[in-house]
Amino acid sequence: MVGGGGGVVVVRAVLLLLAAVAAAEALSLDVHHRYSAAVRRWAAAAAPPHGTAEYYAALAGHDGLRRRSLGVGGGGGGAEFAFADGNDTYRLNDFGFLHYAVVALGTPNVTFLVALDTGSDLFWVPCDCLKCAPLQSPNYGSLKFDVYSPAQSTTSRKVPCSSNLCDLQNACRSKSNSCPYSIQYLSDNTSSSGVLVEDVLYLTSDSAQSKIVTAPIMFGCGQVQTGSFLGSAAPNGLLGLGMDSKSVPSLLASKGLAANSFSMCFGDDGHGRINFGDTGSSDQKETPLNVYKQNPYYNITITGITVGSKSISTEFSAIVDSGTSFTALSDPMYTQITSSFDAQIRSSRNMLDSSMPFEFCYSVSANGIVHPNVSLTAKGGSIFPVNDPIITITDNAFNPVGYCLAIMKSEGVNLIGENFMSGLKVVFDRERMVLGWKNFNCYNFDESSRLPVNPSPSAVPPKPGLGPSSYTPEAAKGALPNGTQVNVMPSASSPLQPQSVFAAIVLLFLIVL
Repeated sequence: MVGGGGGVVVVRAVLLLLAAVAAAEALSLDVHHRYSAAVRRWAAAAAPPHGTAEYYAALAGHDGLRRRSLGVGGGGGGAEFAFADGNDTYRLNDFGFLHYAVVALGTPNVTFLVALDTGSDLFWVPCDCLKCAPLQSPNYGSLKFDVYSPAQSTTSRKVPCSSNLCDLQNACRSKSNSCPYSIQYLSDNTSSSGVLVEDVLYLTSDSAQSKIVTAPIMFGCGQVQTGSFLGSAAPNGLLGLGMDSKSVPSLLASKGLAANSFSMCFGDDGHGRINFGDTGSSDQKETPLNVYKQNPYYNITITGITVGSKSISTEFSAIVDSGTSFTALSDPMYTQITSSFDAQIRSSRNMLDSSMPFEFCYSVSANGIVHPNVSLTAKGGSIFPVNDPIITITDNAFNPVGYCLAIMKSEGVNLIGENFMSGLKVVFDRERMVLGWKNFNCYNFDESSRLPVNPSPSAVPPKPGLGPSSYTPEAAKGALPNGTQVNVMPSASSPLQPQSVFAAIVLLFLIVL
């Protein structure tokens, strides 16, 4: 509900109508690497200079935690949506290895900067806190966070223990009680617990005439957090993108808002997007998703590797993980691909820096950086191109001093990380159970139509420019209070200012980590 008094009924009817009309549109948002040029200007906290050994060591350090965590256990069409508070996600250096997006919940709305994780399912935010991360901290730079309270939202409802989405019914005194939740994550003694609630999540349709849509969504009222959630990762909530029925993509699909599919685009410069309801296109390559009940990740089978002139026949399964910076392989695959790469390099091998996490690094020769191409062959024969298998090491003046094959050695788990997805749009099609991909320019998404929702400029980074040459985000100005109401949609004559407000391109990628 937006507004008050006699206008409430009218606005409610309008919102219901918009929700019905938008049932076939998709959600999208920008994705940024935590050390990208744009994000480095957003966050006041210092980050290692891009391209330096410290930069890559920091990324790899987070990946190590990720591998240990994931190693345990095991034609387009339709509607697309994005979050109403903006279609951007942010890869923030001080908050671990995760991507973040701004979401608006409740009536009046409250904004949150939530981590996005394909490796977990439940969406939760800090709520009526008994033990949560601080709302502001020197570690956050200029960011200031908010908390959710069911009592402060007129559209909030409890999820009873009788709900089929309640996993802890045995902990309930009666079926009418609020359903509790408790999730123990697989690293750093990290957990979140509280009760399940339902409220409206504000989305916008990604269409020629964008519309604000309110989607009833279930999420966790996170009263107690432990471990990394108290500061270094997801201090303001987490949104899971996994396959379980409780994940945001699953909930949106079950309500008929979008197809049970989403895509993520990984730009060469760290910029990206995510679209909920995106089922891909006829020109994409595909491979089946492996379904393991005890290991429900986005897992595919690789049947071959090509490194320059060398073809390697092999077969192994790998998790496609947007939450990992660098690809990690276990033996024998790691040795096969790295030794083949090394045999075709003419430059001299050079460790470059003891903090570097990569074994195969080289000095820059007189001919510059020349290396063999790398590609993967997926089950079914489709080629998964690795557009940029190396990282270039620079000094503090950004002069290249060397380069490394950006693959890390793993134990027992294989991860196709973000660096192997650079330059690709990757489709996680959970209806057809396939992974799709194609080379794509993430800036091709249309951002011409935006609808403003009142954000809290003190709580989120400002929006980036619209292309690689225009990364000049403005600093957040003013201080709209948190919890302000959703604005009435502007008229056609009302100019939108995407640089000064967090507009909406419903990023239906609700891929709750």
